[in-house]
Amino acid sequence: MKKALANTKVTVKLRKSEYHNEWYLIIESYPVFKPGNTKPSRIVEAINRTITTPIWDKSRTARTTENSKTFKPKRDANGIIQCKSDKDQESCIYADNVRKIRQREYDNAALYTDTEAEQAEQNERSQCNFIEYIKKTAIQRHKRSSQSIITNWNRVCELLKLFAEGNIILFSQINLKLIEDFRQLHH
Repeated sequence: MKKALANTKVTVKLRKSEYHNEWYLIIESYPVFKPGNTKPSRIVEAINRTITTPIWDKSRTARTTENSKTFKPKRDANGIIQCKSDKDQESCIYADNVRKIRQREYDNAALYTDTEAEQAEQNERSQCNFIEYIKKTAIQRHKRSSQSIITNWNRVCELLKLFAEGNIILFSQINLKLIEDFRQLHH
């Protein structure tokens, strides 16, 4: 069964400083689904780096008000914000490396959650009684089958009960040795 992934996207963004002519580099993650909450959250993380020389992409407007028009930062082919100064460019590369780490964390969290759920389901199945499973399967799948087929399924159940000596056989106990022992006993 396929499960829809949360598709959390992690992006490096700029926030203008109120006091200086500089921009804070921040990491924004959205949508983030927290346990017990169905509404997505937006997580903003400061990475303690500022830049003063971003290159603006004049073809991509950001917020526009009556008094001002702002633009989005220019990014290279890898999505890294471009700057005029080398020092600022290094800060943007650092921010993108942090972004990659966060993206990997969100992607892996979704995958491991699925893997852990599948593992738990597998563990639960391994503790089920195999003889009861055979009985239920015979009833469900062979309601309209011929009497000889139903008799065969019932006979297998009876032989398994004799083999288990009145105990149960768990799915987790089934291995090649158990199968060979069962075959030898009733051959």
